[in-house]
Amino acid sequence: MSHRPLPGRRSVLRGSLAASAALSLPTALGAAPAFARSGRPTAGWGVQAGDVTCDSGLVWVRSDRPARMVVETSATESFRNPRRWHGPLLGPGTDFTGTTPLRGLPSGEQIHYRVLLADPDDPRRAGEPVTGTFRTASAKRRDGVRFVWSGDLAGQGWGINPEFGGYTIYNAMAALDPDFFLCSGDNIYADGPITATVALPDGRTWRNITTEEKAKVAETLGEFRGNFRYNLLDENLRAFNARVPSIVQWDDHEVTNNWYPGEILTDTRYTEKRVDVLAARARRAFSEYFPISTLRRPDGRVYRVRHHGPLLDVFVLDMRTYRNANSPDDQPTDPQGILGREQLEWLKRELSRSRAVWKVIAADMPVGLVVPDAPNIEAVAQGDPGKPLGRELQIAELLRFVKHRRITGTVWLTADVHHTSAQHYQPSKAAFTDFEPFWEFVSGPLNAGAFPANALDGTFGPDRVFVKAPTTANVSPAGGFQFFGEVDIDGHSGELTVRLREQDGTVLFTQTLQPGLVGQ
Repeated sequence: MSHRPLPGRRSVLRGSLAASAALSLPTALGAAPAFARSGRPTAGWGVQAGDVTCDSGLVWVRSDRPARMVVETSATESFRNPRRWHGPLLGPGTDFTGTTPLRGLPSGEQIHYRVLLADPDDPRRAGEPVTGTFRTASAKRRDGVRFVWSGDLAGQGWGINPEFGGYTIYNAMAALDPDFFLCSGDNIYADGPITATVALPDGRTWRNITTEEKAKVAETLGEFRGNFRYNLLDENLRAFNARVPSIVQWDDHEVTNNWYPGEILTDTRYTEKRVDVLAARARRAFSEYFPISTLRRPDGRVYRVRHHGPLLDVFVLDMRTYRNANSPDDQPTDPQGILGREQLEWLKRELSRSRAVWKVIAADMPVGLVVPDAPNIEAVAQGDPGKPLGRELQIAELLRFVKHRRITGTVWLTADVHHTSAQHYQPSKAAFTDFEPFWEFVSGPLNAGAFPANALDGTFGPDRVFVKAPTTANVSPAGGFQFFGEVDIDGHSGELTVRLREQDGTVLFTQTLQPGLVGQ
């Protein structure tokens, strides 16, 4: 375990941040908060931070009208002697969202920030500031690292239910005072409309907050933007965003279920059938609503590596944008695979360069769990326990590379399948044996339907050491089975401990891994 106590290093901030979040609550129709001064910009959607390193971070905000973004930072909540950062002009071209990079920050320190939105024509006319905080990564190994991960938010028609308390799982994650949150995809369900009520099997009624954009599948840029705004109506999520920076990846539901490049939809709900057109609109909205610096580069990449001090590198994969078409996935050769050749070579190169003690491979889909897209295959494994075929060939190439380059400390984290589990992959049990043993941990959903555990594929010899999943499909959040995971890296021993947790934070399973090993 980490030597750092669990009572949060941000505990003194919780009251003030919760109050700030409550004041900033937008209505479902996007009206300005009640405290807004007439004619002044407001930031009712809260603030977020991302891409946090030892000396930098990226702060996000959304205004209700054209505004100049200004960020002030301080070592204390009092904002005595603040440092000021001038951000962009927010306008309709980005749905009034924007980010400001903060550089030259002290390592391993709590950074308090507040965002002010000023009238572009009169800087003296500014709205109420919105506050947040994050901790920069420490350059000192002894400080350790703690983060949480999960995925799959507001899926299968289960939206924000005030009677249920909204997205309460974010409160349990925040209570651990993590350095950051890794969201492993399906940040929205653009293909999943949300209705006002849903009948539950026990006769009760689930009641959702609804919006116009969530009344149908997302097709226009405005509808995709509205999907991201929907989740920010939840005060638990806004308060969490103000306290915990994020590392965000995407999967399929940011666009539509099980999509792949070049796909033409047959779903009658869509008038725009070209997935490439939908994906371009979704990517733009995704880039507007999360603080991710790589999405602002010319290549607009979602895949990237985030360095978090000497203990941790997080390799964020994009298993959606570069994949081949879904198929039976049993072809004997597959150069494109699920990552695409360029991304696979990037991953091998960056893994070999990494000097971090632990190298987390953040995959938006699992390796050895069979995820169908009937009659085809959606993920990597296709259920054939023999030699690698189809997309498994790329994974085999990567695993072989890790073994022969003696790359230490690799751990796989994912979500996607709406249950939680731990798989230990062992060459002694596998059809493909040219790799070292590794662990894959699965968590989620955050607020979506829960589903039974997926079948395992024996190609890489997975042993399901732990699993918790319902026996029926699409169990509502009221029925439980909502999960997140915690990773705690001890600064003294270097040990990495994974805890799989339930919605209220209860620990279900714990596994501790040793540093400096190629396989374990």
